[in-house]
Amino acid sequence: MTKVVKFHKTGGPQVLSVEDMIVGKPRRGEARVRHTAIGLNFIDTYHRSGLYPLPLPSGVGLEGAGVVEAIGAGVTHVKPGDRVAYAGGPPGAYAQERVMPAAKLVKVPAGVSDEDAAAMMLKGLTVQMLIRRVYRVQKGETVLFHAAAGGVGLIACQWLNALGVKVIGTVGSDAKAKIAKAHGCHYTINYAKENFAERVREITKGRGVPVVFDSVGKDTFHGSLDCLQPRGLLTVFGNGSGPVKDVDVNILAKGSFYLTRPSIMIYTAMRSDLEAGAKELFSMVKSGKVKIDINQRYALADAAKAHRDLEARKTTGSTILMP
Repeated sequence: MTKVVKFHKTGGPQVLSVEDMIVGKPRRGEARVRHTAIGLNFIDTYHRSGLYPLPLPSGVGLEGAGVVEAIGAGVTHVKPGDRVAYAGGPPGAYAQERVMPAAKLVKVPAGVSDEDAAAMMLKGLTVQMLIRRVYRVQKGETVLFHAAAGGVGLIACQWLNALGVKVIGTVGSDAKAKIAKAHGCHYTINYAKENFAERVREITKGRGVPVVFDSVGKDTFHGSLDCLQPRGLLTVFGNGSGPVKDVDVNILAKGSFYLTRPSIMIYTAMRSDLEAGAKELFSMVKSGKVKIDINQRYALADAAKAHRDLEARKTTGSTILMP
């Protein structure tokens, strides 16, 4: 028997329950993984709340690291005993052990701990997707990254800084501004105190930025557009304040702006893309240019508390659950 976290109806963190489950043998194309650490991400709360609907009852969690215990027929890229990590569906990472598609697994190289791997896979691959594929940033550019002190934000600030890109980051408090600056963010804007669009224009001497990376959603959408240069790109990759709704696409015409809503699930659907992204991410971490800050650890049984703290903006950097 293994402990798993599931939910049978959508709602607040209280719908999460810890249950016992028998983990079966992996079938063709599958692997059984014993988790050593599990990643916590905002998308987990979207699944739990029903914002991103799932068939119920459902497991939760898209990111983890551990050891391969067994493999099914046809699996050749991992074997029992390998240290592995993954990011992406199907949900079910909040578990001591699980059977999952082996194609999602990548080997964790020496020099990267299991905890770091669990904390960085979804966030780090998201950053790689955003700044290397959705918009390939160039040395000397200035970009705006919302929620700069969050798990994705801190990785992005370091990675962008290493590429010679100036980062303007929004945060929700002065304390978070200090954290973002310590991780390579050149300018911080506390949007609880300042109009971030006006401040971006001030920093860029009226030019604006070529790209905005926005995981906040509803509360920042229109302000983000006001930060863009003509023909700039707004990349909305999250809904921290709620989803953007009822937007008239004609609003993009004021700057001939581009708008995209990228998904890491799509960008890593091909095995070659997953491997290339993971290789680049691991390289940045092993080089020391990107450090993974695990600022919160919770027992698996305390997943509901972890969700409450995440949604209350009480967390910074990365958070993991310990099975």
